[in-house]
Amino acid sequence: MWNLRSLSWSFVLLTCFSVAAQGVNRTKWLTLNGNAPLVIARGGFSGLLPDSSYDAYIMGLETSLPNAIIWCDVQLTKDGVGICFPDLKLDNASDIDFYFKNKKSKYLVNGVPTQGWFSIDYNLKDLVHVTLKQGVYSRTQRFDGSQQSILTVQDVVNQVKPPGFWLNIQHDNFFSQHNLSMKSYIISLTRGVLINYISSPEVNFLRSILSRLNPRVTKLVFRFLGQDDVEPSTNQTYGSLLKNLTFIKTFASGILVPKSYIWPVDNSLYLQPYTSLVLDAHKEGLQIFASEFANDVPFAYNYSYDPTSEYLSFVDNGNFSVDGVLSDFPVTPSATIDCFTHLDKNDKPQEKLLVITSEGASGDYPGCTDLAYTKAASDGADVLDCPVQMAKDGIPFCLGSINLIDKTTVFRSPFINIASTVPELNITNGIFTFNLTWDEIKSLKPEITNPWLEFRLYRNPKARNEGNFVSLMEFLTYAKNATTVSGVMISIENAAYLANQGFGVTDAVLEALRNAGYNNQTAKKVMIQSKDSSVLKEFKKNRYELVYRVADDISDIESSTISEIRSFASSVILTKKSVFPSESQFLVGKTNVVEKLHSSNLSVYVQHFNNEFVSQPWDFFSDSSVEINNYFVGAGIDGIITDFPRTAARYRRNRCLHYKVPPMYFSLVSPGVLQQFMSRQSLPPAEAPSPILTESDVVEPPLPPVAKITPTARNESTASAAPTSPTGQSSVVAGVFTSCLTILLADLVIF
Repeated sequence: MWNLRSLSWSFVLLTCFSVAAQGVNRTKWLTLNGNAPLVIARGGFSGLLPDSSYDAYIMGLETSLPNAIIWCDVQLTKDGVGICFPDLKLDNASDIDFYFKNKKSKYLVNGVPTQGWFSIDYNLKDLVHVTLKQGVYSRTQRFDGSQQSILTVQDVVNQVKPPGFWLNIQHDNFFSQHNLSMKSYIISLTRGVLINYISSPEVNFLRSILSRLNPRVTKLVFRFLGQDDVEPSTNQTYGSLLKNLTFIKTFASGILVPKSYIWPVDNSLYLQPYTSLVLDAHKEGLQIFASEFANDVPFAYNYSYDPTSEYLSFVDNGNFSVDGVLSDFPVTPSATIDCFTHLDKNDKPQEKLLVITSEGASGDYPGCTDLAYTKAASDGADVLDCPVQMAKDGIPFCLGSINLIDKTTVFRSPFINIASTVPELNITNGIFTFNLTWDEIKSLKPEITNPWLEFRLYRNPKARNEGNFVSLMEFLTYAKNATTVSGVMISIENAAYLANQGFGVTDAVLEALRNAGYNNQTAKKVMIQSKDSSVLKEFKKNRYELVYRVADDISDIESSTISEIRSFASSVILTKKSVFPSESQFLVGKTNVVEKLHSSNLSVYVQHFNNEFVSQPWDFFSDSSVEINNYFVGAGIDGIITDFPRTAARYRRNRCLHYKVPPMYFSLVSPGVLQQFMSRQSLPPAEAPSPILTESDVVEPPLPPVAKITPTARNESTASAAPTSPTGQSSVVAGVFTSCLTILLADLVIF
């Protein structure tokens, strides 16, 4: 059975081969020994599968560097057998409470009364039917029914055959109180099993086994807990022990610390300056390992929800490198170390993947502001986008919604009393851009978008209302002068409705492009994007790239539809699910829509890429780089539209893109295979397939002529309540964008 499961895991990653990675890049590292940092898989791939299960261990090895270390939290059973289990209590990560309903116990654990099902109450044979489950409730529970048995330490050695093995002994003192000797178990085990690392937060335990182990074979690592927690052997806090590394060196060759010991964060989850701990440990001759890494837990806002960025700050910041990282998602540190380290921001991209912004760097700043555009250009975006809206006085400007409530503080302004309903736009209680003049709009503050607020995931709260709105003309002028930007994408929606209200948005865009000098130059790409074919046809006489956006998820596209699209566009934007459909956050297949569009010489861009882990199917391991890789290499798309252009721009520069054989941690995911590791009862419910895009979905009548409407004065009470434009508001684009550079540069420098 186990051999079959092992073979299946190789198939999960699509590319089945038994070669090592091309090799972790050979650049000298700032670790203690000068070698690349180690990747330690905590309980295997515990971020996805039940911790310490066979499948988790195998997947941890399959997706990691060849020298990855497998981590086992050792607990002792009543008959003295060591099992790999993440906690002293068995009930959180197994179904033991189902088999032994009335055997809950209560013990003192480090002086704290604790209730649950403890390993010390059961012989190994009692646990034969107990199966493992996901112990972190925010993670998918769909693998819980896969009948993963509790493994002994010897089982892991015999069945998993890890290239490196790390045992963590968390509660030696507790087991001793119950007449179980972890010391005797470990010494007996090491007579026949190669253990590379043994860690413990208890000084006396490490001292007790120090003379019994060969230090060239097994390294002892002292594990630090919270700085205010008390170490039971010395009765000192771990914070106090941290100040005496010379003492630690007398019984250990390394230390394992929570990552906050190295890069502390303040109460608002922003990074503080790094500590000297890594340098101090190395000076003392101690290796230092960092723990508590997980892709699906919010970390410092400075990292913009990008786990690779976080790992880089620990292993490749130019000042130090930890000697290893303990992770629930070993695929990400493995790819970081081999593919993304020692890259220069100015390195040329390895592949041609167009990086198009979604309202600038809107993952870091309010969208369509000077700060968002400046950061996007600095982050390496190719194309800056401007969703065009019209102000009441006919000035086109950039904003991601026609409803000011969505993107500004208008709801907290005196303009709240002009809210209205527009059935034609399916909007109730809206305050629309065409309700206010450009000066009035500039008097508002922008509002950062938090698309995953239901999961309590916030974007850069410190910059929630930072930045200035920019007109279309200001945007075009900035993009034209930005040397790192290759083009602009102008998005136009609701053109027919606006024409009936007296606003000619297409004419306004054409005029702005002419005035900014885009109609007689070839240096900058100009893209006009809309989900309305009637809009794109208005630009047919110009030499711009016309991009048709398919707003809804589709499962296929008819040939006649493609022919119709080709009559007015040269590119298409698809949703992510139109390429890789998913159900309940699991991939279930891959469409051939991209291939069909490519066969008709239509470029394909895909939206909408976010860094937040909840935006990605589980198949992509809560890693935005893995997701991008599957769409680019696996589906062959030409570009992505993203809120976080820095992540995509860095992806293009990674060295693994040029490996002849991709390493397993950078291989493609095979849609649907993860479901093989679920019980029938745990499978995601089947959903109806997305519709096929037909010609009738694309064909539209021409835009109506712009209505001639005489502007009417606003209500006097509204006018008198309207705030005036802030003093000193510059209409000169150079002034607007230059003024934000100091703030932006401060944001970019995290180490």
